[in-house]
Amino acid sequence: MRRVTYSRNFTISLSRTCRCYCKYCAFATHQPHLRSPDEVERLLDRAVRKRAKELLILTGEAPHENTRVAERLKSLGHGDFVDYVVWVCERALERGLLPHTNVGVLDREEMLRLREVTASQGLMLESVSEGLMDTVHAGSPSKHPRVRLEMIELAGELKIPFTTGLLLGIGETAAQRSEALRAISDLSRRFGHVQEVIVQNFVPHPRYHGEDVGEIAGDAAEALWRTGLAPGGGRADARGLPEWASPVSLEEMAEVIAEARELMPGVGVQVPPNLADWWPHLVAAGATDLGGLSANGDHVSPELPFPSPKQVRSRLAEDGVSLGERLCVYPRYLNREWISAPVLDTITERYWSFIPRGERHRATDTGQADPDFLIEAIETCRSGAMPAPEQLTAMFAETRPELVEQIRAAADELRSGLVGDEVSFVVNRNVNFTNICTVGCAFCGFGQSRRAAGAFEVDENHFRAKVAEAVEFGATEICMQGGIHPHYELADYGRWLSVAKDVAPDLHLHAFSPMEVACMCDRSDKTPREVFGYLRECGLGSTPGTAAEILEDGVRTRISPNKLPVSRWVEIVEAAHAAGLPTTATVMFGHIEEPWELAEHMRVVRELQERSLEGGAGSITEFVPLSFIPYQTLLGRTHGLVEISREENLKHTAVFRLALGPTVRNLQASWVKMGLETATEALRWGVNDLGGTLMEESISRAAGSQHGSRLDPEDLIQAAHNAGRPAFQRDTRYGTRLASHPLAGGPARQAAAEAA
Repeated sequence: MRRVTYSRNFTISLSRTCRCYCKYCAFATHQPHLRSPDEVERLLDRAVRKRAKELLILTGEAPHENTRVAERLKSLGHGDFVDYVVWVCERALERGLLPHTNVGVLDREEMLRLREVTASQGLMLESVSEGLMDTVHAGSPSKHPRVRLEMIELAGELKIPFTTGLLLGIGETAAQRSEALRAISDLSRRFGHVQEVIVQNFVPHPRYHGEDVGEIAGDAAEALWRTGLAPGGGRADARGLPEWASPVSLEEMAEVIAEARELMPGVGVQVPPNLADWWPHLVAAGATDLGGLSANGDHVSPELPFPSPKQVRSRLAEDGVSLGERLCVYPRYLNREWISAPVLDTITERYWSFIPRGERHRATDTGQADPDFLIEAIETCRSGAMPAPEQLTAMFAETRPELVEQIRAAADELRSGLVGDEVSFVVNRNVNFTNICTVGCAFCGFGQSRRAAGAFEVDENHFRAKVAEAVEFGATEICMQGGIHPHYELADYGRWLSVAKDVAPDLHLHAFSPMEVACMCDRSDKTPREVFGYLRECGLGSTPGTAAEILEDGVRTRISPNKLPVSRWVEIVEAAHAAGLPTTATVMFGHIEEPWELAEHMRVVRELQERSLEGGAGSITEFVPLSFIPYQTLLGRTHGLVEISREENLKHTAVFRLALGPTVRNLQASWVKMGLETATEALRWGVNDLGGTLMEESISRAAGSQHGSRLDPEDLIQAAHNAGRPAFQRDTRYGTRLASHPLAGGPARQAAAEAA
């Protein structure tokens, strides 16, 4: 799924006093204007209440050149205006707000001072047309393209993450737009500091003499976010375009966006969603960002408020696009090369999850281990022994290609020794009987409240039809899970099993997560062993070991505080085993967890399995890694999380195999999560099972997975053959081979595939 970003910000117009006389500007005044420290403190507190992460400090250019502003600054104890901006930034950082300054043209010393207290800085290039100095920029010497390009270059030399952009429709030509983009691109290639380019269309505004644009913008935003309607319809100046302006079409905007993407493929391309209704079309044309959806409006275009994140998300969903939050500074700059220590400390403390995977370390040093230490860890796994926590942590954290290849080879060797080369799969159907859920997991896009528009409960006739369709398809298993419905009792869960058995007595019923079982225990006042006894009488054959997420209570508290704790999950899975019911076990990775927390998860699973194997009843039949799908989840939207890379996914898969050793024989690749192509490649990384045909899949799809919800057996057979491996259809317990599918060409082809 495609993802577009935004920043949750709050704007302070610190001073509107400006030395420039730009014809299009309704923000600037030539009267003295400066927000007082008390006003600033109140606004900062309001920003915190609005849950902003970014503080946009917006000012006119060189307001201290106004004598009365300079006198006011001096009376406040500030030698110049930049000193006051620094003070505001410091007050913002104390509250966990990340400053982004857009305060006009600065010199080197001023930019360095701000670098110590800002996450990023910005200055619009607007245009490279020198002819505009005689029209819209007359009387505004610092709007000369040379002056502005010099500051953008200076930002690169000083390693300041920087935002710039173009203003279209102020009299420039199409050729000059291209020239401006090339100028920005050249600087970006030299220094790597341009994080985003804004492509903005000019709209005329009323004048606001004697009015507070911040108040106008804030009132307009509050009305739009609350009602969906902006005051006065959110219209721009009805007088139309001035004589020096030129209309800008959707097609022209799209052309500039396309050229920006081509010239600067790693740079964000931002379009403001408040200046025209065409912004969804600009997203479709390639725009990657919607800027700061300020809770107190657009102070430059105060009558045109930004839509709320919820409103934007709803509109993007119509086009199959997700909206994700970012910080004002883009992820690749979140390190000490680009960010000062005080600002990075705030990011690490408050917004740790926005730091790219592999670079964020909350609790322990998970940097690259000594190669000899890692090789020793791999050899420990090869022997079948459980690696020490620090060894497992090092393998999960490893990124060096030559060492990752050794992890892969060891996992593949372990797989071959345990289960051979055949790839298994099951013909099954998923049935999610309700998505109504009271738990509220931040990582879930499936669960809904009872009154939500997308809430559902499958009725019995529909459920019977689904089971009958599964039988007709050739399924041997029904997998049933649902949300934690507020009104379901133990008998309701038993009824679904009984109905399924009534339709298809021979189908294996693989049903109910440990979370669902915990709910049954709580509502029936029965022990897990008693609940499993009842469910088994109703037809239960095995239980999925989902709801595991990460088996470390610190992580669980952060991503789902209402979920059952680790000890309860373990208790329920062991109760299933004691009742003679096999289970699976899962892990959901690729979100906020750290390598050491994954190591703890695997310790819990392996020790649980060892106890179950000693008991001689049920045990874990397969381990299923589930990579986190962030797109339509609260965790993904608000924590800056992106989908784990294919390379990291495969590396983790191999480490899961090594961590389990000989205790869990079967490792499954989830084609729904990673896609069939990557699942096929995972057969070289320790995987021996491709899961099920599913027929339908709701949970991953609700989170934004784009890998489909159904495969035919032939698809899974072909995937195994593409990997040079024979395939066979299994039952749920891995106890019966239902159909074999050898490679065409036999052992010779398999040997050739392995050699390749």
